Amino acid sequence: MEWSKKTDPTELVPTGVQWGKMDDPSSYPLRPMPKPSADFNHLNIAALESRRAEDMARLIERHNGTAHVSPSMREVPIDPNRDAIDFAYRVMTGQIGTMILTTGVGFRYFLKAIERHLDKQRFLDSLSDITTICRGPKPAVALRDVGLTATFRVPEPNTWRELLQTIDSHVPIANQNVGLQEYGVTNASLIAGLEARGATVEPVRVYGWEFPEDIGPLEANVQSIAAGERDVLLLTSAHQIVNMLRMAEQLNMVEQLRRGLQSTVIASIGPTTTQMATECDLHVDMEPSHPKMGHLVTEAAARSEALVNSKRRLQVIVKSKGDSVTRHPSHNSLFMRACRSEATERTPVWMMRQAGRYMAEYREVRAKQSFLELCANPKLCSEVMCTAVDRLGVDAAIIFSDLLPILVPLGFELEFVRGDGPVIHNPIREASDVSRVLPLDRPEELDFVYETVRQTRADLPETMPLIGFAGAPFTLASYAIEGGGSRQYSNTKKLMHEDSSAWSDLMSKLSDAITVYLNHQVAAGAQCVQLFDSWAGCLSPADYSKFVLPWMKQIIAGIDPSVPVINFATGNPELLPLLRGDRRTVVGVDWRISLDVAWQRIGHDCAVQGNLDPTVLLADRDVIRKSVADLLQSVGDRPGHIFNLGHGILKETPVEHAIELVRSVKELSAR
Repeated sequence: MEWSKKTDPTELVPTGVQWGKMDDPSSYPLRPMPKPSADFNHLNIAALESRRAEDMARLIERHNGTAHVSPSMREVPIDPNRDAIDFAYRVMTGQIGTMILTTGVGFRYFLKAIERHLDKQRFLDSLSDITTICRGPKPAVALRDVGLTATFRVPEPNTWRELLQTIDSHVPIANQNVGLQEYGVTNASLIAGLEARGATVEPVRVYGWEFPEDIGPLEANVQSIAAGERDVLLLTSAHQIVNMLRMAEQLNMVEQLRRGLQSTVIASIGPTTTQMATECDLHVDMEPSHPKMGHLVTEAAARSEALVNSKRRLQVIVKSKGDSVTRHPSHNSLFMRACRSEATERTPVWMMRQAGRYMAEYREVRAKQSFLELCANPKLCSEVMCTAVDRLGVDAAIIFSDLLPILVPLGFELEFVRGDGPVIHNPIREASDVSRVLPLDRPEELDFVYETVRQTRADLPETMPLIGFAGAPFTLASYAIEGGGSRQYSNTKKLMHEDSSAWSDLMSKLSDAITVYLNHQVAAGAQCVQLFDSWAGCLSPADYSKFVLPWMKQIIAGIDPSVPVINFATGNPELLPLLRGDRRTVVGVDWRISLDVAWQRIGHDCAVQGNLDPTVLLADRDVIRKSVADLLQSVGDRPGHIFNLGHGILKETPVEHAIELVRSVKELSAR
């Protein structure tokens, strides 16, 4: 690679390059990247970069990190590659209908593997006659280099999900033989998705990823991560994860490495690398705004100290729970099994706001104190929820509380005003106001919520799972900035767009507090937690990705990994693919989209919750039963569905109608 003599190479980032995809970046132009102020503050930073190990070390050190860069892999062509040669003959004889190319360097290796054994031009002519799908720009460039044009190119972020969406939109593959040029490790989710669409998949491996010739630095890094001596791990490709775990296996210390990684902040360059981490049961704490090495290092430097502190607090909480392998009696309940996408005898059902104003028992309790006084009384909170659970016959309970009490220890003056709802008397209106937002250094100030968890857990049947919850950071930020509810969110969006530094500071404080808050609920006895993002629907997917998604990933990764996390955002179905977190995340869906369409967008490997329109419960019982039947039929018997409303129960709802909904779900979903 040619570097400008006038420019420090650590300030340069190849334009258009996604390092997580592992293609040769040497053909891409370079552009200057401004010097950032982000600082690792002398944390120990591990990286497994191979091709640009020296550049990675310089970037880390430039941001005041102590660099521990150990090359983790080298490309090794498979030679002779009999499978690739046989596959090429099948293309030339018309037996392959569609060819998926995943990497540019992989396609070039493929051509090298076959060119000595058959007529290369005849193969290219045959390839031009079938449908070719390129997973991103680099395989498309590789095709163009040999005079071919891809039929379709998968849009960013170029993961297997976008690939399947491209196929769904443009390429009917039922009853076709589909060739899949792999890039080292088989993507089981992609193959399952192709087979679910009726294709016969023929994978073709064209190169492997072996250890570097000098494995000493990699061994040292693995041992140090396992010993808790690395604060941050930077990952720039999916295969670095595979080889790191392979090395740990070779050293007979896989479990030690996994324990060490639980207290190490993991920063992934992009979705493909994050997906591999998820498949390996590793929790990624952050991705950069752009999948480039410079952005990865700079943004990790800016956020690493807060992430490290949050991750260490989580470890303290997890250790305080004692024997983490002991399973709660509700572990095999319908609800918990559905969260894990396991098959169930019928569909589990519960409803948001299932203890509320529509119930006479709740109104009687509520008439004797203010809403905040009720929230601060754990015994009454447990009473109203357990009453609702008993009357409705649902499969899960959620603690009775509210989204906003968490704001009080952060320095906000909260009041619930009759007729107006929640009011923040000292809202954030200027960027400078963010500095007065306090960290949640004293989580015990919210002990009344944790006691509500403990009390409700004690009052419920042991086999009934209990859900804790918190507001998501964007929704909490909106309340804190607007001073209450809003229709336009003008003040919130103004700060978000006008001062990214202040916005990041606010979201960081809120996200850290939410993580601590939810982990305390888990420690108190919650088997699952839900994040409510009531106002996220006002955002475009681009704004959500830039201003919210990094913090949501941080929160989900920071929550005790032993519990499922339901991520529920309302108002904009276009956000659904962005709500996926790690493997244990359930995506909540509101009523603005058919659940079968939503699930396809999210990915069928992810559990979902929803999504009957709450107003259906205002209709008569026959309508309710038919609506339940239609929704259940739309998703079929696919495992991983939790029946719920698309939002909370309306106060005008007759209790008998809510009972009818639960009865209908139980009867109609029995398998």
